[in-house]
Amino acid sequence: MDQDFIRFGLAAFVTLLVVVDPPGVVPIFVALTRDETPARRRAILMRAVVIAFGVALFFLVAGRAVLSYLGVTVHAFAISGGILLFATAMPMLFGQRGGLQAPERRERGSVGQDISVFPLAIPMLSGPGLIATILLLTSQAAGDMRRLAAVSAAITLVFLVTFISLYFGARLISRLGDGGVHIATRVMGIVLAALAVQYVLNGVAGYYTLLVTR
Repeated sequence: MDQDFIRFGLAAFVTLLVVVDPPGVVPIFVALTRDETPARRRAILMRAVVIAFGVALFFLVAGRAVLSYLGVTVHAFAISGGILLFATAMPMLFGQRGGLQAPERRERGSVGQDISVFPLAIPMLSGPGLIATILLLTSQAAGDMRRLAAVSAAITLVFLVTFISLYFGARLISRLGDGGVHIATRVMGIVLAALAVQYVLNGVAGYYTLLVTR
């Protein structure tokens, strides 16, 4: 088999895995689902991974054409994703339950309260970084169907690893008990807020560079 093809496939897998960063998402996943039953936590995880996988495949197939048609840049995704993540981080910092976090048990079924969609699937698992990476890899593939298939396989493996990491990581962290999870919630609120600000800074810097190089 062509060594360049193998190298491209491995590079795609490693790059996507680093961008998604499953171990980094584990504490945030636990913090957001701390009041959920194990069965519901598994359901949220499965739904989040499936949705994120679908988003990744969509941008692999049609992402560049759609963004070009709408006139939207990846930098705009970064800025908007950062703002939404910051809105999620603030309630975590103060131990409160925001509208973007998991609803109370009596509130389940309310419209707009599905954390498997936001913030887990989007933008934590399939955020601006993943979208930008997929667009970059498709550009490198240059229409080569074998390379596009390699990127597709890499995406599939990355989300399989993500599911396994979150599933077992969540079980491990949950053994810390309520006190440990509450502490982790506040710590990860700080990390999430910093990540949100970094998303915005990356988006602004990238857009500024785009304007300067035109």
